Order: sequence, then structure tokens, then C-alpha cells
Amino acid sequence: MSKKTEQAALLAFLAGAAVAAGAALLFTPKTGREVREKLGEAKDEALDKLKGCVKNAKLRSRKNGSDQMNYDGGDCWI
Repeated sequence: MSKKTEQAALLAFLAGAAVAAGAALLFTPKTGREVREKLGEAKDEALDKLKGCVKNAKLRSRKNGSDQMNYDGGDCWI
């Protein structure tokens, strides 16, 4: 697959995700306040998971005695 094709596929995926997210927000039976609260909670949870993954990566890096982070297959999917 060429680089242009990969970029086009990624752009199409992101555009589709944005359209789907917009449609989901428009057709939700909840009020705007409830949706904003739910999105805020999801954002906070994702940030907490990301911070935990970064902390674990730093601890592993120090434990291994190297500055280079070794990827072990990813146990911190968000």
C-alpha cells in the first residue's frame, strides 16, 4: 500500500468517525447537559488511563536501566 493510499484511508476513517459522533450526539435522547457531563467523565477516565500508562512506562524504563522505552505489545489500550 502506498503512503498516499494509507493517508487517504486514515483520513476517510477519521472523517467517518467524526460524522458518526456528530450523528450520535444529534440523535441522542439525553439533554445537552447530560451529554456534556458524560463526555467530560469519559475524557477524565481516558486521561487517567493515559497518565497511568505513562507512569508505568517510566517505571519500566527506570527498572530496565535504560532511557529507551521498549514496546512489549501494549497492555495499556485506551
